[in-house]
Amino acid sequence: MILRNLDEGIGIALDSLRTNKLRSALTILGVVIGVATVMAMASIVEGVRTQIFNAMNTASPNTFYVVRFFSQTPLNPQHLPYEVRIRPPVNDRDAEAIRRMPEVEHAALWVQVFYRLEYQGVQTQTVLIYGADQRYMDVLGGTLLRGRFFAPGELDGEPVAVLEVESADRLFGRIDPIGKRIRIGGVAMTVIGLYQRPENMFEPPGQQIGAIIPFETARRNYPYDETNGLFISIKPHEGIPVTRAKDLSIAALRRARSLRPGMPNTFDIITQDQILDTISSLTSAFFGVMVALSSVALLVGGIGVMAIMMVSVTDRTREIGLRKAMGATRQEILWQFLVEAATLTLLGGLIGIVVGLLVGVVLKQLMDMQSGVPLWSALMATVVSILIGLVFGLYPANRAARMDPVEALRHE
Repeated sequence: MILRNLDEGIGIALDSLRTNKLRSALTILGVVIGVATVMAMASIVEGVRTQIFNAMNTASPNTFYVVRFFSQTPLNPQHLPYEVRIRPPVNDRDAEAIRRMPEVEHAALWVQVFYRLEYQGVQTQTVLIYGADQRYMDVLGGTLLRGRFFAPGELDGEPVAVLEVESADRLFGRIDPIGKRIRIGGVAMTVIGLYQRPENMFEPPGQQIGAIIPFETARRNYPYDETNGLFISIKPHEGIPVTRAKDLSIAALRRARSLRPGMPNTFDIITQDQILDTISSLTSAFFGVMVALSSVALLVGGIGVMAIMMVSVTDRTREIGLRKAMGATRQEILWQFLVEAATLTLLGGLIGIVVGLLVGVVLKQLMDMQSGVPLWSALMATVVSILIGLVFGLYPANRAARMDPVEALRHE
């Protein structure tokens, strides 16, 4: 009986769609918009997460960093606790203390600054400039396309730079940049190499990597933020777990900074997992906001479904009375109209899934991301669509089920 009523309810809902195409389309439009928004945002969020994961796997996945502070850093440093604000910046002695450990393959003090690159009047946007050493690509990945990286003698402050290929194309076009003199933040530098960052590397807007220069060159020529711009990059030897290298680095830094047992650390260590957790929390918050906004469209769609079902109940009053006179129970009438409402919203949800997939594909192409839509989002959209029909169709269905058959048959 339930299967027969289910089939009948679906058939009636489809007949209603065919008979009142415009009215039905407007009814489910809110459901389509809400589900499409959820699907598109799920696709983008998944793409961002995949992009970051790929970038970290392309670079050394066991690399981690020491900074002045990270996990406690708000937007305004003045709001930090006093004991955090007085932490000393990381320095060469800290890097040397970590570098002496046999488990560590590489530990070096790096810096990042933001400036424009210029060549003969042509400028880039403000890009990220790394002040690093010759092991940069071993730590963060990438490919040296032409030229060379820093020689040991150039690490003491020589004005040389390895350009990222996109910045080189912007400045030079088809001209070979090797050996040319450019300006980085107004300081003249000689281009010695051309570098391509790891494919699919995630970069927040305004933080495209422009060039890598020797650390001492950056320290002598540019002001930098000792809190967020200065850090130690650490790469353990192959086979050494990150957790072990991290614990040994903490012990080495505490000895170098003469911290007694019980005293808190005066530095923070950032691992790849922490970065992923931070990005995940940001993307999850973004996705939550979009779900909240799309729920407004779903609410509008649900109200539309309720309105169309109320009209349907009124139009079919005599039919309801006739069915009751022939022995149909309240539960059967209620079930029929609930199935009809759920079918309408399910159809809207399926259309929304298709639209959301298409929008997600377009956005991923524009943002140069590679990711599929997570299965859970499609399942969630389908379930939510059905629930909207059941919840908002309950009142009209209950009204139909409670009709008096005699009064319904008299309805004109």
